[in-house]
Amino acid sequence: MPVATPKQFAAMLDAAQKGDYAYAAVNVTSITTINGALKAFADTKSDGIIQVSTGGGEFASGLNVKDMAMGAIVLAEAVHRLAARYNVLVGVHTDHCQPGKVDKFLRPLIKATEERRAAGCGNLFTSHMLDASELPLAANLKLSLELLQLCAKNEIVLEIEAGVVGGEEDGHDNSGVPNTKLYTTPEDMLTVYETLKGHGRYMFAATFGNVHGSYKPGAVKLRPDILKNGQDAVIKKYGPAAKFDLVFHGGSGTPLEEIRETLEYGVIKMNIDTDTQYAFTRPIADHLFKNYDGILKIDGEVGDKKAYDPRSYLKKGEKGIADRMVKACEDLRSVGKSLYGQV
Repeated sequence: MPVATPKQFAAMLDAAQKGDYAYAAVNVTSITTINGALKAFADTKSDGIIQVSTGGGEFASGLNVKDMAMGAIVLAEAVHRLAARYNVLVGVHTDHCQPGKVDKFLRPLIKATEERRAAGCGNLFTSHMLDASELPLAANLKLSLELLQLCAKNEIVLEIEAGVVGGEEDGHDNSGVPNTKLYTTPEDMLTVYETLKGHGRYMFAATFGNVHGSYKPGAVKLRPDILKNGQDAVIKKYGPAAKFDLVFHGGSGTPLEEIRETLEYGVIKMNIDTDTQYAFTRPIADHLFKNYDGILKIDGEVGDKKAYDPRSYLKKGEKGIADRMVKACEDLRSVGKSLYGQV
């Protein structure tokens, strides 16, 4: 079953850390976007991560239901079913969950995995993200520790964030955050390690000027050395085993050399969302413009059923997202490194 078991997911993270590469983590909202991601991972023989945000879960549950946890479960179940036909491993993850959404999103999803395990089945989710960066660090880590311990009981990896990723994503707007909060300090990274060590496996989204959204080159001032300095501080005090599994958020428009530099400093996961949204929508827009007269029933005409059949343009969106994810796997150096059949 290509949805990674907890043991396989741990091996994936270890291999990326040791090999200086990272996994592309793509946000999905539908079966079509899931299929696009799986196609890319399979075509590149790369393992990867498929993730659902709170907004993505709400969308997937439908206009009348609007239940973010239910929608995330539906998408996760679909990933399990579809991924079983591919010869790569994928993790199933959830993206940014702010403290106010924990009780209606993260806790129900952890419970869903717990219930599956009790029934003798594998984990529904391999990992989750708590984004408590809006809180003071002490309060952030108190909640992070509580959820890490709960996740660890179910062999789930928790992703946490200290510092703030700027910009806006999924209705959560950090565009007005002071620039100083966009950079996690070595002292903060030490505090994270000392608070969470020994309580379970986690990934850490330390911030180094990254911003959600799409920007022209040069508009976002990244400082990958922030990651190096933080890792150096932790390793100097606690040894090489203390090295963080880091996550890169807000990477749209980042020059390749800066992406590759972060891999040297322990980034093992990079979120891809804004770029894949565009890659999915662009060929659909192209189809709609080129087939305008057939899609619309103008002046009493009957239109062209082949043109307005959703399959005719959604499969183009699927290919668009797959093509963009292939590039992400190439950029992150994960091509040809699937652990499928090895662990």
